Amino acid sequence: MPSSKFRVGRSETGLGLFATKTIKKSAYIAAYRGRRISSEQAEELENRGSRYMFELSTRWVIDGSKRYNVARYMNHSCRPNAEPFILRARKIIFRASRVITPGEEITYNYGRDYFNFFIKKNGCRCLSCRKKATVRRSKKKTRA
Repeated sequence: MPSSKFRVGRSETGLGLFATKTIKKSAYIAAYRGRRISSEQAEELENRGSRYMFELSTRWVIDGSKRYNVARYMNHSCRPNAEPFILRARKIIFRASRVITPGEEITYNYGRDYFNFFIKKNGCRCLSCRKKATVRRSKKKTRA
């Protein structure tokens, strides 16, 4: 585990993963680790509030709720800097989709289903959405 590339720290949405060194485009960041469970088991856990499920296929899901899974600290962003790759329908790794600078939060897009189920009702709090909201508020003030 390349722990020297990142650290877990406070972000606007709770805990997040932050780069400690420059991460080059396409560089490996981390693997999403946990036990592989059936989609039915995952659905039961989600109904009880578990949020660290990552779908491998329509049949299998990785339960990433254990703390040794550092990739679980990557937060959602509508404009992410990392992306997941599923390897042989058994393993998920994250790679940088662009250069990530030290101090920058490492994020990826959780997908439409997760967004609609967990994030949409309270509103997205990712950096790009917060910037959009700030611009909208400032435009309203200038018009008033």
